[in-house]
Amino acid sequence: MIKENLWRLDLRFRPFVASLAFLAAVTIGTADNAQAAEPEWRTGTSLLGEPKYGADFKHYDYVNPDAPKGGTLNLTVEGSFDSLNPYVVKGSPAAGLVGFGGGLLYDTLMNQSLDQASTTYSLIAEQMAYPEDFSWVKFRLNPAAKWHDGEPITVDDVIWTFNVLKAQSPLYNKYYHDVAKAEKTGEREVTFTFTSGGNRELPNIMGDMVVLPKHWWEGTDPSGKKRDVSKPTTEIPLGSSAYKIESIALGKTIVWSRVADYWGKDLPVNVGRNNFDHIRYEYFRDANASWEAFKKGGFQDYRQENRIGRWTREYDFPAVAKGDVIKKTFPFHSIGRMQGYIFNARRDKFKDPKVREALTFAYDFESMNKNMFFGQYKRINSYFAGIDLASSGLPSGKELEILQSVRGQVPDEVFTKEFKLPVYDTPQASRENLRRAVMLLREAGYDQRNGKLVNTETGQPLTIEFLADDPSDERIFGPFIESLRRIGIQGTIRVVDSSQYVSRVNDFDYDAIMIVMAQTQSPGNEQRDFWSTAAADTPGSRNYMGIKNPAIDKLIDKVVFAKDRDELVAATHALDRVLLWNFYAVPQWYDDKINIAYWNKFGMPEKQPEYSGIDPFSWWIDSAKQQALRARAE
Repeated sequence: MIKENLWRLDLRFRPFVASLAFLAAVTIGTADNAQAAEPEWRTGTSLLGEPKYGADFKHYDYVNPDAPKGGTLNLTVEGSFDSLNPYVVKGSPAAGLVGFGGGLLYDTLMNQSLDQASTTYSLIAEQMAYPEDFSWVKFRLNPAAKWHDGEPITVDDVIWTFNVLKAQSPLYNKYYHDVAKAEKTGEREVTFTFTSGGNRELPNIMGDMVVLPKHWWEGTDPSGKKRDVSKPTTEIPLGSSAYKIESIALGKTIVWSRVADYWGKDLPVNVGRNNFDHIRYEYFRDANASWEAFKKGGFQDYRQENRIGRWTREYDFPAVAKGDVIKKTFPFHSIGRMQGYIFNARRDKFKDPKVREALTFAYDFESMNKNMFFGQYKRINSYFAGIDLASSGLPSGKELEILQSVRGQVPDEVFTKEFKLPVYDTPQASRENLRRAVMLLREAGYDQRNGKLVNTETGQPLTIEFLADDPSDERIFGPFIESLRRIGIQGTIRVVDSSQYVSRVNDFDYDAIMIVMAQTQSPGNEQRDFWSTAAADTPGSRNYMGIKNPAIDKLIDKVVFAKDRDELVAATHALDRVLLWNFYAVPQWYDDKINIAYWNKFGMPEKQPEYSGIDPFSWWIDSAKQQALRARAE
C-alpha cells in the first residue's frame, strides 16, 4: 500500500532489484588458478566500480560487530495473509517473506550490500566467476551452507530452484528470460549458461537468486500429503537464513525467531546484524489502526512515516514529549522511482494516449503539495526520478542515436520538445490546464453532455474507478477526483481488503491504482517485467499499465544489452523519455529522505548505511533503555 512517500523501508523484507554490471567487477581475494585465460573466482563484485571492501572484509563499517543479541522487535502490518509461499502469484504471503529475494527465511547465492550501490558479497556462494563476454556465470557453494534441519545446501537445490522459479513466477520468468540452462559442473559448482553474450546484468542477477530446499518441497507434510511448491501453503517452510518462522496465527500474527546455530552468522555480511532474538508482526485492519498501535506502544517499535502531515503535526502525543519516542530523518538517494496514478491501458477507455495526457493535465500537484504536504515534496518528472538516469532537456548524442532506431514509432515530441508536466501555480494556469485537458478529450472522441463527458460514438460516459486497500487513500484520490469532475469525468474510489487488492492487481482488474515502481542505479532485465509487451498479459507482472509498445520493447533491449555505463545511461534516458511521452501514468511526488520514529529501546551504530538510508537489522535492543521504558509505563 502506497501513501504519500515512496514505500515502507523495511530493507531486509523488500526485494532488492537486480543491478546491471556495467563495468568488469573487481576481484576481491585471489584467483584459484594461474591460467590467465580462465575467469577469476571472485568473492565480491561491484557493478559500478570497485567494491568498497577488499580481501580483508570483516564486516560492514557502519555496524557494531559486538552488538548484543536478544529481545524482540515488534512491527505491524496492514491487512492480512493467507500463505507462507511467496513465489506463487496466488495468495498473500506473510510479512518477512518476499516474492523476489530471500526475505527473512532464505539466503541467496550472493548478498547485496546496503552501503554501496550494485555491489554483492559472498553468501551461499563463496565465489563466483564469469567471462568477459558475460555468456555464463558459475558459482562455487560454501561447504558450510546448510538448511535449518542441518542438511547441506546443494547444487541440486540451486538447479531445482531455478527451474521452479522460472516456471511459476512471472517476475523470475522475465529475469531469467535469457538464461538457457543451469547445470552442475563440479561437486559444489553450478553454471548458468546464457542464450547470448553481452548481457552484463545476468551474472549478478543469478547471484541474487534465492535457493529453496528441494528435499523439503518434494517431501510430505506431517499428514503424509505431498507438498506442492506451485501452490500457497500455510505449513511453516524449511529455511536457511538467520531467522525461521516460530509460529503463526493465520491472517493475524507471524513470529520469527533467530536461528542460534545459523550457518552464516560469522560471514562478513552478517556480523553485527540480525541482533533480535524475535521479530513479531501483528496485523492491523488499516493504516489508522496501525498508527494508533504505534502510539500505544508494544506493537510497533519503529515506523517509517510516509505522511508528511502526520510527521509535522501529529507527533505530539505524550511518549514523544517524554522522549520515549524519538524522531530522526535519514538521507535517501539510492533509488529512482515513478510514483503515480496508473491507468490500465488494457481497457478501451485508456488506450488513446490523448485521454491519458488529458488526465495528466487535470492533476494539480502544486495545490496538494501546499495544502496537504507542507510543500515538502518534489514532483516526479521521470520514471527514474531522483537519480542520474532521469531524462531531461532534448535528446542528444548517444541517446538521440538510440531514439533514431524507433523514430516513427514514438511520439514526434520525443525529438522536438522537452517533457514538462503542467504546473498549477496561478488561477490562470489552472484554467489553462483544464482547458487543455478538455481539448485533448475532444480530440479523442469525447464531448460534454448534461455535465458528463461521453464518448461521441458509444454514448458511454468516461468514468474512472480508483482501486485502493485503505480508507485513508481517499485523501490522496479525492483532490484528483474533484479536478476530474470539473471536466465531466466521474471518478470513484473502491476500497477493498488487502487480499482482494493484491488479487485484483495481479489480475489487472482495475481502472486505476496508485503505486510506486522503484528502480536501482543499474536498470536491466527487470525492465521487461515493468514495460514489455510479453509482461502485459502475464498475471502478477509489474506492467501495471498494460503497455504493449514495440518501440518500448526495442528500447528495453537497448538497456539490457548496453555495453558500458555511458551506453546504459543513454538507453535508459531514451526509454524514460518514450514512457513519459506516452502518458502511461500521472506522476505524483517523492522525497529524498526517510522519516523514522521509534520507541527508545534500541542501540544503534553511530551511522547508518549511506546507500540505503537505514539498516534496522544493525540495531539491537538496549536492555537498560527497554527497562526504563517499562518502568515509566507502569
